[in-house]
Amino acid sequence: MKRMIKAMLILGASLLPLASMATPVAYVEGVHYKPTAQRLATNDDKVVEVVELFSYSCPHCFHLDPLVEEWKKTLPKNVAFSRVPAIFRDSWLELARVFYAAEATGNLDKLHLVIFNAIHVDKRRLETESQLLDFVAEQGIDRDTFEKAMNSFSVKAKVKKALLMSQTSGITGVPSMIVNGKYIVDAPMAGGMPEVLKVVDYLIQKESSK
Repeated sequence: MKRMIKAMLILGASLLPLASMATPVAYVEGVHYKPTAQRLATNDDKVVEVVELFSYSCPHCFHLDPLVEEWKKTLPKNVAFSRVPAIFRDSWLELARVFYAAEATGNLDKLHLVIFNAIHVDKRRLETESQLLDFVAEQGIDRDTFEKAMNSFSVKAKVKKALLMSQTSGITGVPSMIVNGKYIVDAPMAGGMPEVLKVVDYLIQKESSK
């Protein structure tokens, strides 16, 4: 009998790691993530929309960016990811104009990491329209064409929408992730930059199961 009990205890101990691996991490609303200040509109009920609110001048956004680039490759087909430049000051507004102008002219892939590196590695001051247009021209992009895009109606409309999201979503800093217009995740709540993406994955599963 003693041998049988000992064998059962050993078997039980060996199964504990497997059981813990099979149990999904339970993230708690109000601790690891929080609801948005108001429900934000989404485009498609069949798609889980994830938005990263960021700023090129934010060092935390700079450090999160390569993690996001790798994480994007793992997203299921029912998830739509996008970036929105947060706007909390005038210089961030100018960077938002550049972001959407780069998107409109097909230069976002070319400029995205270059702008981050210029600000955080090379310590360039890119705050005014003139400074940003000079920088864009240095990258071999036509300055006049890009300036027209920055001042276009479509870019102004997107900047206005980004400003509204920054003001009404309930985010208190960047980077912040908004999942399906309902939930906000940031590093202080999640427990670190890599953990942000883990909590977002949890919320994606939560929303996908509905």
